[in-house]
Amino acid sequence: MTTFYQLTATSLSGQLISMADYAGKVVLVVNTASHCGFTPQYEGLEALYKKYAAQGLVVLGFPCNQFGKQEPGGAEEIGRTCHINYGVSFPMFEKVEVNGTTAHSVFRYLKKELPGFLGGRIKWNFTKFLIGRNGEPLKRFAPFITPEKMEAIIIAALEI
Repeated sequence: MTTFYQLTATSLSGQLISMADYAGKVVLVVNTASHCGFTPQYEGLEALYKKYAAQGLVVLGFPCNQFGKQEPGGAEEIGRTCHINYGVSFPMFEKVEVNGTTAHSVFRYLKKELPGFLGGRIKWNFTKFLIGRNGEPLKRFAPFITPEKMEAIIIAALEI
C-alpha cells in the first residue's frame, strides 16, 4: 500500500521532491490556479504558513489548469504570480492534473484516502487536503472553505 511519504513531485523550479521530506510535519496540499475567483486564498494560505511554520505546518501548492483553464501559464509566470502578487513563500510545484487518467500521484492518493462528495473527483481549484504529522490524511476542504476557517483544525493537527 502506498503512503503519502512514498510519493514525489517536481517543484516549480524543476527539482524532484520526496514527500518524505515533510515527515513529522502537518502538510496542507492545495491545487491552485492564478486566475480563479479563489486565487486570493493564496494570501490566507501564506498567512497560515508564516504563522505556524515554526510549529511544523507546511503548505504545498500544486497549480492546475483543469478547471476553466485558470492556470494557463508556465512555471515562470506561475512563480511570478505567486511570489509577486501574493507573497507566497511556501513550496510550489509544477503544474499538474488532479482528475482523470493523468492525475498526479499525490492527488490520486489523496482522493482515494479522502474521496469527498464527488466519488473521489476534485470539483474545482483550491481544494485542500490536510495530512497529519504521521502522514495520514486527516481532512479534505472544499474550495470555498477559506484558510482562515481551517485554522482551528490545523492547530489541533499541530497539537499546539
